[in-house]
Amino acid sequence: MAGSIEEVKKAKKLYLFIGTLLFVFTVVTVMVATIEWLDFGEHGFDGVDATIGLCIAAFKASLVMLIFMHLNNERPMIYFFYILGIVMAFFCMWLIGLSKSDPIEYGNESYSDGFYDPSKPATDVHGN
Repeated sequence: MAGSIEEVKKAKKLYLFIGTLLFVFTVVTVMVATIEWLDFGEHGFDGVDATIGLCIAAFKASLVMLIFMHLNNERPMIYFFYILGIVMAFFCMWLIGLSKSDPIEYGNESYSDGFYDPSKPATDVHGN
């Protein structure tokens, strides 16, 4: 808790700055998803745009946790769980990316297990 008027004014300036920064990055996220000249990757909203949006969202979540939830003055154990959460989030994104190599859904022959032949129709997988 702030002990003097000067500390309150300093905290108020910091909160207004972080709030403005969060608003600006929200606008940037929307612009990356909708404005054509900010379109990274292929035309339209694709995985590259989603990755950029998720990185911006992770940065904004970090700001909220560190400043508004006052985690910037906590013990090292809090940082362990914070970093663990970030690692798990990237692991989940990696699993989603790994699912794109599914030979049955996407016909990727390089990862095929020998039971699925993409050249045959899906109704004829057993040779009938």
